[in-house]
Amino acid sequence: MALYVMKFGGSSVGDIERMQRVARRVMEKQEEGHRCVVVVSAMGDTTDDLIDQAKLLDPNPPAREMDMLMTTGEQISIALLSIAIHQLGGKAVSYTGWQAGFRTEPVHGNARITDIQPERVLKSLEEGNIVVVAGFQGMSEDREITTFGRGGSDTTAVALAAAIEADVCEIYTDVDGIYSTDPRIVSCARKLSEISYDEMLELANLGAAVLHPRAVEYAKHHQVKLVVRSSFNKNEGTVVKEDVTMEQGVVVSGIAYDKNVARITIMGVSHVPGVLAKVFGALAQAQINVDIIVQNGVQDGIADFSFTVALGERQKALDVIESIRSQVPYREATSEEDLVKVSIVGAGMVSHPGVAAQMFDVISQQGVNIKMVSTSEIKTSCVIDREKLNDVVRALHTAYGLDTNEQAFVGGPQERR
Repeated sequence: MALYVMKFGGSSVGDIERMQRVARRVMEKQEEGHRCVVVVSAMGDTTDDLIDQAKLLDPNPPAREMDMLMTTGEQISIALLSIAIHQLGGKAVSYTGWQAGFRTEPVHGNARITDIQPERVLKSLEEGNIVVVAGFQGMSEDREITTFGRGGSDTTAVALAAAIEADVCEIYTDVDGIYSTDPRIVSCARKLSEISYDEMLELANLGAAVLHPRAVEYAKHHQVKLVVRSSFNKNEGTVVKEDVTMEQGVVVSGIAYDKNVARITIMGVSHVPGVLAKVFGALAQAQINVDIIVQNGVQDGIADFSFTVALGERQKALDVIESIRSQVPYREATSEEDLVKVSIVGAGMVSHPGVAAQMFDVISQQGVNIKMVSTSEIKTSCVIDREKLNDVVRALHTAYGLDTNEQAFVGGPQERR
């Protein structure tokens, strides 16, 4: 008898029919002799609808009240799923994040877990219950309700699996595993039977939306066995683990993209020590994450440099730069949207020269200029214009030998969290 944590995202419980299907799936797992803890997200677009309603009242609503509001979506899901399990003759008990023992830092909207006290969950399991836990939420030490940000239900599931020493954490979504790229763009994408934590973390950070980066980090740190599979069929999924067997001839495991990119360029800055420290220190103090940084050249002691931020933080970053103009004089600051970051990821890249060069060649053959480049041991990323994204992804997928003869499975709209 194994202990499973099973996480179902918003599209998997998007309506009553899907909720009933999840209930049957969980019951089947229990009937096989296993103990089950289920983590669920809010139904369908519930969270987005709640956000829209709040912003009709106040375009900049208080963060505390937004956490109070958004946690209600998951509470609806856990109650309905528990009711559905009861209707099938099962025993189920639902818990909010704080009832399940999640303690967090005192931050609203993007809190990190500081501790989990799962005694209540374990006791309910011993009593023969299926335990249904609300994802995405916890409580700070000062008893404030907090949320974990986008992808927070993945993190809830993995963290809870670590805390209760589950044998496996299954992430159920609308695709039946981790694919070599987005199957909505490349219908012949390859489903991976397994992938390493490091490769999955890179893909997640670079835009692959199947797993949240924080959840993968947690799984790697606590050695939680992850399986990503579909809630719409019973196909074998993808196992995410420490060491994987590298497939013969496959150097690149996956291709990811991120449309949430803006480039900011600061022109006419004095090329003296400390300038970059002041600029990026100010951005860090404003909680703005900077991704790729490129200095564009120095002439007569004057330099230009560019960097990327999340699209939603473009204006905030420009405001920060303007606020330090007296400390860091510059001629002009500009920004550019309609960009995308395309990345190749693979553990085999470490020992195979020329992989990045091939990427640059493939992109150029599509008539696309590369605006920025970033590399690490197992990934290369290029910032390009968004217009030809699909063409570039398909061309890269073919060039690295990732195409298959099979049609990728996509069961529904993409999961939100």
